[in-house]
Amino acid sequence: MTNPHSTEIEAAVFRRLVAHLNERKDTQNIDLMILAGFCRNCLSKWYKTAAHDLGQDIDINNAQQQIYGMPYDEWKSKHQKPATAQQLAALEAATPQSKEQ
Repeated sequence: MTNPHSTEIEAAVFRRLVAHLNERKDTQNIDLMILAGFCRNCLSKWYKTAAHDLGQDIDINNAQQQIYGMPYDEWKSKHQKPATAQQLAALEAATPQSKEQ
């Protein structure tokens, strides 16, 4: 798409994705990993990397705060549930494995 507003559109979509994930705290990171191959932690790491690529020094804690809307440890204690054996098995099955192992 050649659009002079592409960056603004993409930024708005990203903000909406983060807002949606914040509205759906019941959706666990492991569920996102099983279904989509990424989670809030991935978004935090991508945020930090993108900032670094643009010459901004943002540590992982600040990146996580941008994605989680609060410090990660706080989010984890309030919203993260222990992974079930079923979730761990599903994650293992969904994770691509190297053929050379």
